[in-house]
Amino acid sequence: MRFRRLMLACSILALGAASKAEDLRSAVDADYPALESLYHGLHSNPELSTQEVKTAKRLAEEARAAGFTVTEKVGGTGIVAVLKNGPGPTLMLRTELDALPIEEKTGLAFASHVRTKNPAGVEVPVMHACGHDIHMTVWTGVARRMAANKDKWSGTLVMIGQPAEETVGGADRMLKDGLFTRFPRPDFNLAIHDSERFPSGTVAYVGGYALAASDSVDIEVKGIGGHGAKPQTTKDPVVLASYIVVALQTLVSRNNNPFDPAVVTVGSIHGGEKHNIIGNSVHMQLTVRTFRDETRVMILDGIKRIVLNQARAFGMPEDMLPEVTISESTPSTYNDPELVNRLVPALEKAVGKDNVRPGELNTAAEDFSLYGRVEPKIPSASITIGAIEPKKFAATADKTTIPGPHSPLFAPDAEPTIKTGVIAMTSMALELLKKP
Repeated sequence: MRFRRLMLACSILALGAASKAEDLRSAVDADYPALESLYHGLHSNPELSTQEVKTAKRLAEEARAAGFTVTEKVGGTGIVAVLKNGPGPTLMLRTELDALPIEEKTGLAFASHVRTKNPAGVEVPVMHACGHDIHMTVWTGVARRMAANKDKWSGTLVMIGQPAEETVGGADRMLKDGLFTRFPRPDFNLAIHDSERFPSGTVAYVGGYALAASDSVDIEVKGIGGHGAKPQTTKDPVVLASYIVVALQTLVSRNNNPFDPAVVTVGSIHGGEKHNIIGNSVHMQLTVRTFRDETRVMILDGIKRIVLNQARAFGMPEDMLPEVTISESTPSTYNDPELVNRLVPALEKAVGKDNVRPGELNTAAEDFSLYGRVEPKIPSASITIGAIEPKKFAATADKTTIPGPHSPLFAPDAEPTIKTGVIAMTSMALELLKKP
């Protein structure tokens, strides 16, 4: 008898959980036409990093309409929306506001045709090629759902719209502008990112390291120019730069632990103007990706060591050694394993166990990582939502050929991606803010 009562109680609880999940799905379905309109508007009107004035204003309006108290111009164009709902923990949900200087080639009816001037004053095309328009739409849907379901949770919800993620400067600026002092300091941080690596309707998670640290490295290789027919009278920076490129490969292949991923890519190298002229300099641009902080230091120090000593080996005087500049830096994103383990069951209930799967390390990078690194550290997690139409995904043998973020052809399967994102993030928020 006791066993039957226990089974009955478990069945009632299971039905209750299924009912709540179904209620959420129905609410998201009903809200989708408005969310789709928002998505199309955001996609058609992208703004570059630090220029997200109209985008921030639109999201601020959406949050206020949902009942949040909103502060604008945090860390530049950032917004902070706060909804207090009794005692309990504080949860921060982040979305990004900015787009990329890419000319869109998706052919979508609502494709971006925006052109604007970048910070250097150069006119460039602009596109939401990284899915931030998807993220903002999901963020808005979550704000609506959490405001409409205040009876199901208790605590404080802080939703932020972060500028300048693409240039990895927005998170730092928001923190320096008092994000965790002027506003409630979170007990948890959450973010999502869409991806071409999974079909739409699915959610992927990683515990531990999830996204890489990123550093941009500029190297100015100096030389002594002259006539190309008389190289003995010069110090050729092109040859020196070539040796540096080859030597840099040893940092990963011979200096780094092969079980600790790292990437050193020379993305640009430019020097000289004509066939028969040896120039005075070569400019190199690198991107570096690492996960462990110790590896990051080793790689960056190794770049400086190789660059300077290759120049010395070529006989360059000390006052003409190359200059190495590191910029656009952000540390790796670490998903708190305990937090992820808590969120996975909630995700499985919300979108179905078959639609929740382990993800994998990603050498892409972003500055969401900074929010979890403040002292004392805040448990944080970035969850991935699939963005490719399932039949197309299944029919593509080589998944690397599917256009993804930063491609001019990236066109997420919008409806299921947005709906899944809203359901997933709302479910995680309800889990972390559930009543005792």
